Amino acid sequence: MSAFVPGLELSRAYYHDVLRPLLGDVPHSSALIGPGSEVLGFDTARSADHDWGPRALIFVPCGRAEEIRDRVWSRLPAEYGGFATAFGSDVHPVRPGVTVTEFTPWARQQLGFDPRGPISVDDWLAVPWQRLAEFTGGDVFHDGLGELGPARSRLRWYPADVWRYVLACQWTRIAQEESFPGRAGEVGDDLGSVLATGRIARDLMRLTLLMRRRYPPYTKWLGSAFHRLSGSAELGDALTGALRESTWQGRERHLSAAYLRVAALHNRLALTEPLQPCLRPYHERPFQVIGGHRYARALMDAVTDPAVARLDLVGTVDQVADNTDALTHPRRARNVAAAVR
Repeated sequence: MSAFVPGLELSRAYYHDVLRPLLGDVPHSSALIGPGSEVLGFDTARSADHDWGPRALIFVPCGRAEEIRDRVWSRLPAEYGGFATAFGSDVHPVRPGVTVTEFTPWARQQLGFDPRGPISVDDWLAVPWQRLAEFTGGDVFHDGLGELGPARSRLRWYPADVWRYVLACQWTRIAQEESFPGRAGEVGDDLGSVLATGRIARDLMRLTLLMRRRYPPYTKWLGSAFHRLSGSAELGDALTGALRESTWQGRERHLSAAYLRVAALHNRLALTEPLQPCLRPYHERPFQVIGGHRYARALMDAVTDPAVARLDLVGTVDQVADNTDALTHPRRARNVAAAVR
């Protein structure tokens, strides 16, 4: 078996050594973006057991996809770098790892809209974080059509007021449950307390990634993406400590440390006037919380775009749903996002 090579590195070499010579003078763009753990740099030797190998997207001018696909596929080598160039899984049939298509239909299939045109607030809120991470991740090998670079730049991060709104909705999620670990523990529901702690830890991890201008990936890679953030070690230790504690009081102590770190990061972003990062009792109850609603209100008070200011604090499709079959299908994702507006 060949030694493992990160998929992005393998595919980049495959394009330059094999695909570019096959394409000759055909105008095209090529990249490794879209679905795949290698696009976000999370692939390992384990990834090679299915749907993995040298691959690339090739975007061609309108009306030429079928002709160029036949030309390229018929001349591909069986292997490259010791890896098969056609592969699949129980879900996907075996086929070459090279996709030849036009940009607009491919983008609409991935995002639900063409990012070269106007991008509405509804578009931003209806496209899942995983899809945005996949579209802006990976690498562009060649942009002869001049489409990929500008499209990726436009989706690199949210407009300022949409960003404020998304952060406000994430703080709202935390505010809605920040007293639950203590309340469940107080009545002897230790399992419920652990579950609530896990949900808050997940929301804090996502909030931190969003604050650092990173689209949070789906659950399998959320911890990996979080740990890649510079300066995240102490926050990660606090969240890990909260999940390992055997009492609700211990969980609260670690969550409190995490809240204070995330609150300090909020102030460093300067998206709102500074807020005092202090803990407080939850009403008259003996549970320490950060008061996430304070941060949500401050963020929305700083919004100037009327289309964003009038939105309810519900959020993006990721903040209202986590069903895989909804988040991996653009029409369903857009329907979910529209249903809560």
